[in-house]
Order: sequence, then structure tokens, then C-alpha cells
Amino acid sequence: MMSEDGYTKEIPFDFPRNPLCIFLSDFRSVFKFDELGLEIARIALPAALALTADPIASLVDTAFIGQIGPVELAAVGVSIALFNQVSRIAIFPLVSITTSFVAEEDACSSEENTNQDYKECIETGINNTKEETQELIPGNIRLIFPSVSTPDESKNSCSIFSVSESPVKKRNIPSASSALIIGAILGLLQAVFLISSAKPLLSFMGVKHDSPMLGPAQRYLSLRSLGAPAVLLSLATQGVFRGFKDTTTPLYATVIGDVTNIILDPIFIFVFRLGVTGAATAHVISQYLMCGILLWKLMGQVDIFKMSTKHLQFCRFMKNGFLLLMRVVAVTFCVTLSASLAAREGPTSMAAFQVCLQVWLATSLLADGFAVAGQAILASAFAKKDYKRAAATASRVLQLGLVLGFLLAVILGTGLHFGARLFTKDDKVLHLISIGLPFVAGTQPINALAFVFDGVNFGASDFGYAAASLVMVAIVSVLCLVLLSATHGFIGLWFGLTIYMSLRAAVGFWRIGTATGPWSFLRR
Repeated sequence: MMSEDGYTKEIPFDFPRNPLCIFLSDFRSVFKFDELGLEIARIALPAALALTADPIASLVDTAFIGQIGPVELAAVGVSIALFNQVSRIAIFPLVSITTSFVAEEDACSSEENTNQDYKECIETGINNTKEETQELIPGNIRLIFPSVSTPDESKNSCSIFSVSESPVKKRNIPSASSALIIGAILGLLQAVFLISSAKPLLSFMGVKHDSPMLGPAQRYLSLRSLGAPAVLLSLATQGVFRGFKDTTTPLYATVIGDVTNIILDPIFIFVFRLGVTGAATAHVISQYLMCGILLWKLMGQVDIFKMSTKHLQFCRFMKNGFLLLMRVVAVTFCVTLSASLAAREGPTSMAAFQVCLQVWLATSLLADGFAVAGQAILASAFAKKDYKRAAATASRVLQLGLVLGFLLAVILGTGLHFGARLFTKDDKVLHLISIGLPFVAGTQPINALAFVFDGVNFGASDFGYAAASLVMVAIVSVLCLVLLSATHGFIGLWFGLTIYMSLRAAVGFWRIGTATGPWSFLRR
């Protein structure tokens, strides 16, 4: 296998006789900083930090608004849950498909360029043999690196030690342009939909016309929806950078945007006394700032305006996007239903559920860093038919995700017990948070595996299985949520969510463990 710098790098991995054993293969090397480990770390760490930055910003919103009162806290909780779930319907397919398509195109483009450069080296090398041989004569001693000699000689050089500079050529990645166009359109549609349908959507979530939560919830949702185009464009751009295995640039933009949000929150909420309106305004400003930074950086690397209907691949995007849309609708319905069921039990239950859910999602998303790394590396490996690297990558990221899950379980089990008062001082809300704590902490290993399996499936372009399996999981989970919440209330919701995440992890194990679909090479 050839690495990016031209040197051969071996992946120390042998296919197990039983495909299910891929999860345990070379487990002693899970923390090994070999070539694969370093590449995963280089992609996963910035991706994890960027992915958790937005939920952390939402937690900051929650903490500030919690100081106003439990009604406002519950109202914002419903609005954030609704906005995030509607956004996720568009965001998840767009980002996932963009990452895989860009990684494939970039890998194939790099391979073609490498082969072309190699051919040119061979051809020019034959023509220059006589000239370079004369350079070895003692009377004319000098290093045989024509690229560092004269401009004329550098034209015929294929030395890897060349220091000649050439203007940076922008990449031609049609998927990048497609993603931006689709992201902009979806963002505008989402903004119009949420603003025009805010009241009936909140009613569906359990906030009725006579509820004290309706006013602040509707104001927050309508204002935050103005940032939907920036959210969709930002995440489409992040998908492109992930495909390039660059997760550092999105991290910088995300940190700048979220720090801006955190600074503006207390100013708008308490200094200007805008309450929930101020929290939504701060968030929208930060999203447009983040979007501007990402687009500016992307235009420096990719010729996004070089496009034609022939190369934009809208049909390919739509086909796979529809599959993932089915999957995301299923996932979204489960989480949205749980929030709706909590809201129907009243402001106290919804406030506690909001705090637990935000912590649950924020920490679980750390595992998405490994999912992003797995997806980018796997998409590149499958494009090059490097199955040995594909198997080794899947094994490593799943093992790392499991270790991270146990670590998060320990941290949350102790930390949230003492940190709950950062979000509210209401004793009834704190009591319900303490009930949800064992589920928030205990499900972290399961959640981590479920998220990493998403990246593994998408890296293998196994979009059909990802959609079909999650629809089946959602059907079972919805039934469990309705029945358990009706019989056990708040604690029943968390039992239902635990079942939901366990089933998501199980279908991931099934696909690779049975060596079907893109993993059929494990049988060989």
C-alpha cells in the first residue's frame, strides 16, 4: 500500500477466519501509534472537538436560560430538540454522502495524478540518462538533483527532493459544488418551514395553546430558524473537509463561532434583557460567522465555481440521499418522540429531560470523531480496493469507540451528580435528573459503538443497509418508548432510549459479523 508521501506502509492486520472476530483482532494494539493509529488520531481528535462544540454551546444556552426560570428552560428545550431534529433530517444525509463522495473522488484523483507523474518520470528519466551520467564525472561533481539547479533542468526533474515552487492548483471536486448547492437550497427550505409552522410543530411536541411554554418556545424557534441556511452550508462544507481528511479547519471555524455565541449569550440575555430572544439571536450570529469562515477557506482549496450539470452528480446525491433520509427520519422520530412524551408530562419533566438529553448527546458525539475518521479512511480504502486497510480501520475505530464509551460512563457517573446544579436550582427538576443519570452514564459504551458503526457503514457506502436496518430499529423502539413511558413515566423514556441505542449497535455488529454486503471480502 502506498502512503501519501510515496513510501510503502504495511498494515499489520490479518483477516480472521470468523468475520465476527474482526472486533477483537489485534486488540492489544488499540492505543498503538502506528501509521493507522496516527491517521485516525489526526482526523478523529479535531472532528470530535468540533462535533461536541455545538452541543456544548447548546448546554451553555441551557445553563444561562435556566437562570431565568424552569418554564423558559423547558420552552427552549422543546425548541432546540425540534430545531435539531428537523435540521438532522437534511444535515445527516448531506454531510455523510459528501464525506464519502469527496473522499472517493480525492483518492481516485490522487491515484491518477501519481500514476501520471510516475509515467512522466520514467519517460524523462530515459531521455536524461546520458546527461545525468555525465554529471558523475569527477571534473564536474555536483548533486544529481536537477530540480534544484536551473529552471531549464527542473523541467525534466522527477526528484522527490525538488524545492521548486509552483502555484497552488485548486482541486476539481464536483461533489463539493453539488453539496454546497444542495445545502443552500435545503437551508432556505428549512427556515421557511420552521418559521411558518412553528406553532403546530410545537403543539405536536406537546406544547399546547394554553401552555406557559408556548410564547418563549415560539420566539426562540422562529429566530433560531433564521440561521438554518448558515447551518446547512456550514455542515456541507465540513463534509467536504472531512472527505479531504482535514478536520482541523472545521474545528477552528466551529470554536470561533461557538465562543462568539458564549460571549454574546449573557450580553443579550441579561445586559439587554432579551431573555430567550437574546439566546436565539446570539446563536444565529455565531452560525453565520462560522459559515463565512468555512466557505472562505474552502474556496482557497477547491474550484467550487467550476461546475456543469454533467459533473455535479445530483442524481447520485439524490439516490443515496433518499436512502439516508429514510434512516434519519427513523432516527429523528425516536428522539423527537421521546422529547414530546417528556413535554406531555409537564415543564418539570421536560426541563429534566432536556438537561439529561443534551449531556447524553454531547458526550456521545465524542465517539463521532472516530466515526468521521473511519468513514474518511474507509471510503478512500474501498475506492482503491485496499481491503486489508479497510478491515484494519474498521477494527481499530470500533475498539477505540468502545474504550471511549467506558471512559465516558465513569466520568459522567461521577460528574453529572455534582454538576446538575449548573443547569437548574429547582429541586423537582434536580430529582428527575438524578433518576435519569444512571441511564445517561450507563449507555455510553453502547452509544459509542452505535455512532462508530454509522461511520463504518457510510465509509463502505453501505447506505441501503444503513437505511433499512434503522427503519426496523425505529419501529421497535417507538413501540417500546410509547409503552414504557405510559407505564413508567420519566424512567420509562430512558429505558426506551436504551433499547433504541442497543438495537442500533446490534445491527452494526450483524452486518460485519455475517460478512455480507461490502464486507463479503472477509469470507475470502
